[in-house]
Amino acid sequence: MKEAIAKLEKIDAISEIDFEDYVSLKKKEIVTYHLKNNVSYREFVGESSFVNWDALPIMTKKAFQKPLSERLSGSFTPKMVYVNKTSGSSGDPFIFAKDKFCHALTWANIIFRFGWFDIDFNSSFQARFYGIPLDFMGNKKERIKDLLSNRYRFTIFDLSDIVLEKVLLKFQHKKFDYINGYTSSIVLFAKFLQKKNIVLTAVCPTLKCCIVTSEMLFDDDKILMEKQFGVPVINEYGASELDLIAFQNPNDEWQVNSETLFVEILDEANNVMPNGKEGRIVITSLYNIAHPFIRYDIGDVGILDEKSTFKKPILKKLIGRTNDIAILPSGKKSPGLTFYYVTKSIIEDDGNVKEFVIKQTKIDTFDIEYVSEIALTSAQIQKIEKAITTYLESGLTFSFLRKEKLERSKSGKLKQFISLVN
Repeated sequence: MKEAIAKLEKIDAISEIDFEDYVSLKKKEIVTYHLKNNVSYREFVGESSFVNWDALPIMTKKAFQKPLSERLSGSFTPKMVYVNKTSGSSGDPFIFAKDKFCHALTWANIIFRFGWFDIDFNSSFQARFYGIPLDFMGNKKERIKDLLSNRYRFTIFDLSDIVLEKVLLKFQHKKFDYINGYTSSIVLFAKFLQKKNIVLTAVCPTLKCCIVTSEMLFDDDKILMEKQFGVPVINEYGASELDLIAFQNPNDEWQVNSETLFVEILDEANNVMPNGKEGRIVITSLYNIAHPFIRYDIGDVGILDEKSTFKKPILKKLIGRTNDIAILPSGKKSPGLTFYYVTKSIIEDDGNVKEFVIKQTKIDTFDIEYVSEIALTSAQIQKIEKAITTYLESGLTFSFLRKEKLERSKSGKLKQFISLVN
């Protein structure tokens, strides 16, 4: 870690003028290394050397559906590297690896970003809203890690008012420095506090900030959380197989990690999009010599801000996942989160609906599953249908299903839009 922190400080000291040269050099080094030392990547590229960066093929998760031992570079073996598994939220989970220095750089980067908000990993106490394995050994292992990492984990598989009362009680008796976890779970806690007319810092004055990750953060949810928590809400965007991708800085900008990653925005023909234009997010890990992630399509769609530079790229907008696209009867394609966002602007007006998801079951049919204190009225349903028709198109069919709780993934994440249509 000391070596990684020192390396990160050295990178950070590179001037804006020289940073493009630094990125160009690292891109060339990492591709050359893997073409020389990784049989799998060399076969994927079809060449043993390269001249044109833009001609390099785009990697996807499907390219990694082979044993890890066949994907490692040089003399690396699975026992020599950090090994983990992606969540599979994109539909293609896989096991990946990082060499230990690359893994240390990831943590050095996280420590550096959290430090922007006076969070110290060695001493700050975390209120953690994450999933946890339910089997005995897996559960105990995570609990021990929590203890050693100075954090207290709240279960997110049951966030009923009875459970949230117990969560609030913990905040009254423990001196938490910050909240960290999945967006949807923390939003539910904020709504609970709103209903009780409680600002969290009134019962936990040590709280400094709230950092949300793994799920979309909408502007109105951020406003609600900042009001009910009494602290800044910071948006984090990362991928376990890569690194921290973007982190909201103190100037409220979503600053991209340019130190260890190279982020491109590409169109469907793999052309680089100018800043300000929407496209697929494609990322290169500049330091992972154990496993190639070179021009890796992470499965997300986003926009880089026009004011971005090589040293300080700014993520203007994260639109959603490429596999969360709704294909409509007219042939129109729309990001699934458009449905969610339009519905959200109406469905939560009175605070009755706690959370909901939208599922496209047929090309013209959508199920809206929601959790609420009372069922939606016919007038509310008509208002939602009218709004979606206005923003998207007419002729769509909706069913509204009230549930006790929504189905989450094994990790505890809530996927707001799901398309079951190929």
